[in-house]
Amino acid sequence: MKAVIVKNLTAKLADIDLSRKEILRYMRCANTTEKTSELVESCVAECKGIFDAKLCYCEYDIKYVSNGAEYIDLGFCVTESKDLAKALEGCDKVIAFCATVGIELDRRIAKYSVLSPSKAFCVSAIGSERIEALCDLFCAELKDQYKKVKPRYSAGYGDLPLDVQKDIFRHLDCYKKIGVALNDSLLMTPSKSVTAIVGIESED
Repeated sequence: MKAVIVKNLTAKLADIDLSRKEILRYMRCANTTEKTSELVESCVAECKGIFDAKLCYCEYDIKYVSNGAEYIDLGFCVTESKDLAKALEGCDKVIAFCATVGIELDRRIAKYSVLSPSKAFCVSAIGSERIEALCDLFCAELKDQYKKVKPRYSAGYGDLPLDVQKDIFRHLDCYKKIGVALNDSLLMTPSKSVTAIVGIESED
């Protein structure tokens, strides 16, 4: 197994404009009003500079085994997930990663949950947009590094159990590396954090 790599992508994420369209989608706003637009712009301005975008990851060799039951040895865990096997078809390596945009956003959400629930909802949507943008940024970097990269796949998708996150956290040491913790209910802190698996296709 290769060493866990830590990246600080705060500056690179700051160069990517926030997508108002995505923020509104996370807010489930089908029709945008002037009041909604003002709320979004106010929250976007307030959130500027509070993101601490960090990520840790490691590359693993994978093996496909069949001895009565088919399963995949991902290097950090073993799973019988058929959906993941399909998503990783043609791959001989995976990247497991954990990404976060930091704890300050959670503090703002908690603050506005008391003072202004609409602001709390909007700030949460901004956080969702930012963590997805961070994951997209990292996956784009992987595409520059490797010839063929599969779309990222997270625990909880299809038949891949959520508790696979425990294996990712154990192997990447996420709390020590980037300050992300996983509780007994499999919820992450900071809340705007993501774990995922990215398949690397064989070069043969």
